[in-house]
Amino acid sequence: QVQLVESGGGLVQPGGSLRLSCAASGFSLDRFATGWFRQVPGKKREGVGCIDMTDDSTYHSDSVKGRFTISRDKAKGTVDLQMSSLKPEDTAVYYCATRVPLSFGGRWDDDSIYEYWGQGTQVTVSL
Repeated sequence: QVQLVESGGGLVQPGGSLRLSCAASGFSLDRFATGWFRQVPGKKREGVGCIDMTDDSTYHSDSVKGRFTISRDKAKGTVDLQMSSLKPEDTAVYYCATRVPLSFGGRWDDDSIYEYWGQGTQVTVSL
């Protein structure tokens, strides 16, 4: 059974850091692009970052560039999102998802192209 599972969410104070991980079961992430998205109730899902595992190219949204870093952990087989200098506006449910490699076309932050999704993990940035 194909499944993605996110972990690492929680409550953190403004300026703090969190590291999210995305693990796959039933398949390997190595042949796909993996993205991190976030969503706040009532708002459209927003692409945060993406890593294309076929060439290790990475992409980040302007809203998180310089604060968040997407990477792969080859030993663990996960895709991680290191989040630093967190702001209250980063509060959201964070999802990881996979799609075909970016060489097949489409924007990295187009969530309609992603095929498999995790259940999400809550990140809350608050005092």
